[in-house]
Amino acid sequence: MRRRSCLALPALLGTCLALAGPAELPLQGITENLPPLNYLDEQQVAQGFSVELLRLMAAQAGVPLELQVMPWQRAVQAAEAQGRSVLFSLTRTPEREALYQWVGPIAPRRILIYRLASRTDLAMTQFSELGNARIGVVRDSAADRQLQATGLKPGLQLEQGLDDPTNLRKLLAGRMEYIALLDWAAAWNLRQLNLPYATLQPVMEQDSARSYFYGLRLDTDATLVRRLQAALDALKRDGRYERLRQRYFR
Repeated sequence: MRRRSCLALPALLGTCLALAGPAELPLQGITENLPPLNYLDEQQVAQGFSVELLRLMAAQAGVPLELQVMPWQRAVQAAEAQGRSVLFSLTRTPEREALYQWVGPIAPRRILIYRLASRTDLAMTQFSELGNARIGVVRDSAADRQLQATGLKPGLQLEQGLDDPTNLRKLLAGRMEYIALLDWAAAWNLRQLNLPYATLQPVMEQDSARSYFYGLRLDTDATLVRRLQAALDALKRDGRYERLRQRYFR
């Protein structure tokens, strides 16, 4: 009897594994360096409000998660190439509406046009007054496309950079006159340079009508999208979302 039991054990384990089914593939979270929403820390670990929020959502929904941080253009391409991916933090615009399945909103989005406070000679209040001056913006971002839609031209009125820190350093070096930034991203990036927020002076609001979302590919299983949205909704109901938000948006 003992020998028969031992022989039966592997078959029994195989049956249990078959009933459990294959392990769920990790969701690939793909994002850019846009602190404090998402960024790589000094140890090259993904951090930020949207990153931590997605980790909480994935844990709540029981979804394994892997994270990648790269320049925005590469992030978009990587998300398009990977079947089980989520791109963030993604501005939900009419042009993008049909390109993704949306989970959110993550956070509000308020883009301002800034100049250096020391540049009191600059007094633009509308884009028609820009003249020969240039505005720094992240290449291919929603802000970039909105500025181009007003008639501003890359290489002429628009100085397209890799990310916000790059553009801010260019502004501080006098290589352009204005910069388009999220209000809290402006404060965050200045703090990294040990500079006060008053270093920059807002001159006009570019956009405050949209919010950030997570964007999943159209061929993503709708059940996964619903699980993530339900997890986010639960985090907002039980207070974890607000506690996390207060750590980043103070």
